Amino acid sequence: MPVTVFTNFTERDKTNAIERLISGGTPSQDFFLMVSLSILTATFGLLLNSGAIIIGSMLIAPILYPVLSLSLGIIMADFHLISRSFWTLSKSVMIGAFFAAAATLLFSSQFSVLTEEITSRAEPSLVSVIIAIVAGFAASFALVKPQLNETLPGIAISVAMIPPIAVMGIGIAKLDWNLVSGSFLLFIVNTIGVIFASMITFSLMNFYSQRREAEATIKKEERKLESDKKKATKNAKK
Repeated sequence: MPVTVFTNFTERDKTNAIERLISGGTPSQDFFLMVSLSILTATFGLLLNSGAIIIGSMLIAPILYPVLSLSLGIIMADFHLISRSFWTLSKSVMIGAFFAAAATLLFSSQFSVLTEEITSRAEPSLVSVIIAIVAGFAASFALVKPQLNETLPGIAISVAMIPPIAVMGIGIAKLDWNLVSGSFLLFIVNTIGVIFASMITFSLMNFYSQRREAEATIKKEERKLESDKKKATKNAKK
């Protein structure tokens, strides 16, 4: 692969990618609502042993953004972006596991057997690592290329980060700690694979030089978050 493939873009493309990445991974109410809905959809798909529903859940999941912004923060040595992305990702996992456990408990009488779709998400393998690394390369590259942005939902499906979180919640609801530990390990493996690959890609694209743009985008998104909170508080008092 020619090295020029990592330099064949404009500075504006990199700036737009940073803005999209940080904005998409902002820990807003909208973000966590979409995470919750995707986890609930994945949970029912797993309980019903329906691959189609599981795929649908990954299409609406925004969780790939904080993972990529975490790797961006690492190569920029930006502690603020690292901590922000890590917090968003950690909170997503906790919220997701909670909703998956709650849904499983509410409908446990109808789904008493662990389906094949559930058990397959509790068995990390070398193939899982390879898929995550390939998907990480693809996601970070597609993010910078405007003409490839529409491929991101497909990449999110290939890396499959939402189903393991849902399986964690199912395992918690059923007090199956082997299921919880296996699915959590798969999630960690997938996450590390994506971070590793995207760090290499962002480094080859020299994203470190865009640190100021990243800091400016973070400040902009935080001001927007604060403004939304004030509006919500104001509307609640009416």
